[in-house]
This record gives sequence, C-alpha cells and structure tokens, in this order.
Amino acid sequence: MIIVTGGAGFIGSCVVRTLNDLGRFDIVIVDNIASTEKWMNIRNKKFIKYVHKSAFLMELPSYKNVEAIIHLGAQSSTTEKDFDYLWENNFEYTKSLWDYCAEKQISFIYASSAATYGDGKLGFDDRMNIDSLLPLNGYGYSKQLFDLWVKYQAAHFPKQHVGLKFFNVFGPNEYFKGSMASMVFHGFRQIKETGKIKLFKSCNPEYKDGEQLRDFVYVKDICSVITWLLDNDNISGLFNVGTGKAESFKALAEATFLALDMEPNIEYIEMPEHLKEKYQYYTKAEMDKLRSFGYSKDFVPMHDAVTEYVVEYLARNYDIF
Repeated sequence: MIIVTGGAGFIGSCVVRTLNDLGRFDIVIVDNIASTEKWMNIRNKKFIKYVHKSAFLMELPSYKNVEAIIHLGAQSSTTEKDFDYLWENNFEYTKSLWDYCAEKQISFIYASSAATYGDGKLGFDDRMNIDSLLPLNGYGYSKQLFDLWVKYQAAHFPKQHVGLKFFNVFGPNEYFKGSMASMVFHGFRQIKETGKIKLFKSCNPEYKDGEQLRDFVYVKDICSVITWLLDNDNISGLFNVGTGKAESFKALAEATFLALDMEPNIEYIEMPEHLKEKYQYYTKAEMDKLRSFGYSKDFVPMHDAVTEYVVEYLARNYDIF
C-alpha cells in the first residue's frame, strides 16, 4: 500500500487522484479533516481507509506491505505564530515517519519548502549547502530544521528518501486553504465578486507594483514528479520542484482574466505591515539537479496552467480533480 499524509489536502488529494488514474487504489489517507470541507477532496477518490493524524502513528506498526509514505501533511501557514506547534507537527511527526521508513526500508517522500530559502539572497539552488539558509517565517524554519536533521543527525535512512522543495503551487483542490490558497484562486473569486483583482503594491524600489516575481508551478506537475520518484526508488536527495521560470503576479492576474475572456482590471493595494519584513520579491527554482537525475517531462507553462485551472475547475463551480 501507499500512505499519503495530508491526503485530503490540496497537493495530497491531487496525488491520490493521480495514483488512482495510474491504477493504484491501495492507498491510506492520513489527515485532520475535522469540521473543514476537505472531505470533498476525497469523495471522488478510491482508497482503503482514512485515518486521523492523531491516531496514525499508533496504528502504523500494525500495517502490512507498506510500499511508500508520501508525507505532505503539515501546518503550512507562513503566518503561523505557534512555533511549538510547528515543531511538533512539522518536525517531530516527520521524524517519526522517517524512522518507520528506515526501519522497514521503504520509500519516504516528504514536503520540504521553497520557504527554506528565506529572502533569496543566497539563490534558490538545491545543490547549495543548506546550512546557511535563513527562512523568514516559522513554517519555513520548521522545514529547514528537518532538512538539516536529515543531513546531520539521521542515524539510519529509508530505502529512498526524498525532500521536495515546492515553490508556489496552484491548481484544483486548493479551495479549502483559506488565505494560503493561490493568487489564481483568490483572483478568480475577486473577479466574480467585483470584476477586478487586487494585488499588493511593491515596497521594494527594485520592483514595480505587480512585478514581484514567483515560480508558479501547477499542482499536476507536482504529482508527476512524485509518481516519477515512486517509479525510480533508487533516487534520493533534496530537490526543488518549480518550473524554473519567474513570473510576475501581474502576469498571473492577467492570465486569469484572459482565461475568462475579460480585459484585465487590476487594483494595487497597500501591503499589510506584518508582511512587509517577511515578503519574498523573487523566487525561481533551479531545476538542473532534478533534471540531472533523469526527470525529463516539461512543466506546464504558467499561462496554459492558469487557463486549464480557471476553465476546467474554478469556472465549473470549483470542480474537484
């Protein structure tokens, strides 16, 4: 079986769908759905069982024939202030899963984050020495701590161990992420409500309003990378997952309007004070490392991905992938 933690969440549920499409139904979904609407993300999926994250570690030793754990569950809010919670949920929990996979000699694929790169002054190269990285928020730091633990303190290793530094992921099934959902999702809703999209003004003189740059990557590309890794379990390491291209928020907003056959109407608003000191103005994944290990599939261009997302999912009453 394959275990997907965070399997009812955004990326996790898309991974489950991709596995289903490949004929895999022997899946255990681990999550904390509680009173959210995330259950909608799994109602069209095929899986063996759903397990609450609080019960999963106790149940795990009783499982048989586990092939891999894809660990995507985490507290992913970049504004989370409770660091003790981040430590327990993103660091200690991940260590427990690592130890299990090492003991059983199975594959362990986990979500790191591009947030580990901090302000980007040191670049976004997954071949660099990660010791010097300084994340800008507690979430990024919790992910950095685990990457460092793997490098220096892990005493034994799973058959395959892969950390994936996701950049700005967008696409279907992100509907229940609240403020952490992508600009495409929020922009689409703003267009439907007001006819315009609001973007933050730039507080950096090197970037014009709307010209802040991100590496926007479609969630289906994330799924493609993960399933490729499952098929190539001789590959281990820490890898970026982005497109390798930096696009502006303005271009992303314009693509959203164009997908709706509308003229762009963008309003620039002041950036909240609590974001100003922790705001990334530029991200771009260096993708040579993943390519050098043999991943050859092209990433979906931003404009094409936005068009598919808007037309096939958002405009269809937030259809679930």
